[in-house]
Amino acid sequence: MLKVKNVSFSYQIEPVLRNISFNVNKGENVSIIGSSGCGKSTLLQLIYGLHHTDGKVFWNEKQLLGPKFNIVPGEDFIKYLAQDFDLMPPLSVEKNVGKHLSNMYPVKKKRRIKELLQVVEMEELAQVRAGDLSGGQMQRVALARALANEPELLLLDEPFSHIDHFRKNNLRRKLFSYLKEKNITCIIATHDSTDAMSFADHTLVMKDGRIHASGPPEQLYNKPPDKYVGALFGDVNEIALKDILLSENSRKKVLLYPHEIKILENSEINAIVTQSYFKGATWLIEAVINGNRIFVEHRESFEKGKIVGLTVDPKLIAKRRKK
Repeated sequence: MLKVKNVSFSYQIEPVLRNISFNVNKGENVSIIGSSGCGKSTLLQLIYGLHHTDGKVFWNEKQLLGPKFNIVPGEDFIKYLAQDFDLMPPLSVEKNVGKHLSNMYPVKKKRRIKELLQVVEMEELAQVRAGDLSGGQMQRVALARALANEPELLLLDEPFSHIDHFRKNNLRRKLFSYLKEKNITCIIATHDSTDAMSFADHTLVMKDGRIHASGPPEQLYNKPPDKYVGALFGDVNEIALKDILLSENSRKKVLLYPHEIKILENSEINAIVTQSYFKGATWLIEAVINGNRIFVEHRESFEKGKIVGLTVDPKLIAKRRKK
């Protein structure tokens, strides 16, 4: 188990991390999500041992000490994949992946490299120089190398940021299935809601250097505590209750995702369409209701200026409405 206790850190005067504490169980996949500059990357670097803190970090019962105690940062059982790939450009893909694998058992080493290249879908480029790869290909090689000497704890900082969308989804499935199979604990810092929701057992939401919210991703999505958390998973509306409930006179607001607002031909609640955005299976409709902009998902588009009726499930409003 990883235990992070009362961790704070500053590069200069202003704190980047502020009194952070959390635990991660063995084999768990935890996503850290938040806006740029909230401290996600710094937290991973601190856990790895690149920064000193007055707080404490433990792996099982062993305290992980920072750069004031270790000349070479990190531990043998931890692998940290930073946003810069740190590959050796003159070497081939397979030599980069096997860089830290022992040469005493060449057959075993070759088999291990092949297994890892299959995980990141780079088998066909095994002999290509790393310097000749695209950014996304380099990122996949760096990921394979991080797994080469199987870690107990894997720290990933935006590991799919350079990878094209059509390959990213399959790669994520293969990687996180592999980590579960090997019981490797993983913490991933990401801005991508798919990483945070689809593959994480638990999600930490960071804001201004603090843990702003924490819980299973489906809990954070289904009942976001505020608009900041809801917006991390995509478009979200913060709507005054009186705009969608004729019986409501208060100034209270409710958070609703675009797909949770339905468009009807006849409704007592109306909005004026300002724009329609094609999303594939649906359209994202931008509209104005009582002077406030909202987004609604619908199966077809509308012309600008079209008046549409809206409805929301009363049970959902009751569940989401703020006290």
